Amino acid sequence: MSEIVVNVLEITCSYAAEPVLKDIQFAIRKGDFLGIIGPNGSGKSTLLKTISRVLKPLQGSVHLRGINVYSITPRELARQMAVVTQKTDIPFEFTVEEVVLMGRNPYIGRLQRETAQDYKIVDWALEVTKTKHLKDRLITELSGGECQRVVIARALAQEPRVLLLDEPTSHLDINYQIEIMDLLKDLNTTQNLTIIVVLHDLNLAAQYCDQLILLHQGKIYAAGQPEQVITEKNIMDVYNSRVIIKQHPIYKCPHVTLLAQKQKKAGNSKIKIHLVCGGGIACALMEMLVYQGYKLSVGTINVGDGDWEKARFLKIPMVEAPPFSPVTTQNMEKALKLMEDADVIVVANIPFGKGNFNNLLAVQKAQQRGKQVILIDTTPIGGKDYTGGKAVEIYRDLIRNGAKTVKYIDELFKMLDGVSRSTELNKEC
Repeated sequence: MSEIVVNVLEITCSYAAEPVLKDIQFAIRKGDFLGIIGPNGSGKSTLLKTISRVLKPLQGSVHLRGINVYSITPRELARQMAVVTQKTDIPFEFTVEEVVLMGRNPYIGRLQRETAQDYKIVDWALEVTKTKHLKDRLITELSGGECQRVVIARALAQEPRVLLLDEPTSHLDINYQIEIMDLLKDLNTTQNLTIIVVLHDLNLAAQYCDQLILLHQGKIYAAGQPEQVITEKNIMDVYNSRVIIKQHPIYKCPHVTLLAQKQKKAGNSKIKIHLVCGGGIACALMEMLVYQGYKLSVGTINVGDGDWEKARFLKIPMVEAPPFSPVTTQNMEKALKLMEDADVIVVANIPFGKGNFNNLLAVQKAQQRGKQVILIDTTPIGGKDYTGGKAVEIYRDLIRNGAKTVKYIDELFKMLDGVSRSTELNKEC
């Protein structure tokens, strides 16, 4: 059995009089990939701060390889443990290489300069995070996903034995979330790096983490492998949310589908909506639309996708494609028929690449045939176009021809109410 790297011994923490963490105890072994989950305010970030010595516990202690972290000098601790915080913005115009080189500070004396060995390690960190091609770019010029990779590269330049990350995928589009989590898993597997990560997304936690700790009101509510921690009972008890948990068809880990808190309103007949979505991004939106009485269709969407699972549970008509396969011309024609039967087409805030580009072409064709289009544009299309600019061109064409854009769900519902009233007036006429 591998050695215990981090040992958390009955810690209690407080920012004021009220404890935030109470009697927390667990051990992390070398090579573990531990996820910390729990609702807002449960103490996830506080636990990470305590482990990294940012916050001193009122009671208990944290040991790194058998030594109390408060007995270790800051320089030595930085050589063994690196932290990636929630806020990774670097407002100054450093190059990427300069930012990553900052990770070598624990090894460089006050009057010393960087050595060839320092630059060798920086080069390695850039290589494994796939940011080497960015090394001469200014950090202020990078996208969110690129910047996150650079910050992780800076942490790796410290040559840590343990890497702590606080919600590294927050505010990132789904493609960047997967890239970051794939990177962490690869580092964990190939470098035997011990990783402790705070995550909000239960499905990401279940897919990537070997062990999970579920916090509730400052205490450990459950701990163990993902299938032991992410259960319908635990999620109801801790999050007060109804879910369906099934085995993921590809990764065999738990997959969480959120259920509406209330039942669908009876007798509330509204317009028909065709929803273009994917990647689990529109699960909550589907529930809200169905609960409000809208009739939905969905597609094209891949079997096993989070949105596919939700649409199937809600019994929403949809066009399906095999897992991970691109949307074919045949799929596109089937989706067009559903779009033509709808009163309005809503495009969720999803990225577009080669695999789902035909969905966007179908929307364009439906608009040309007179259908109204609403684009949920929380992230501008330029930040989610992986088609070499083709998706941007179609978005611009859709807007030129009358498509409406909204940034928030409440804006969408106001617009749909307007479409509903207009449709009712047309029927009366």
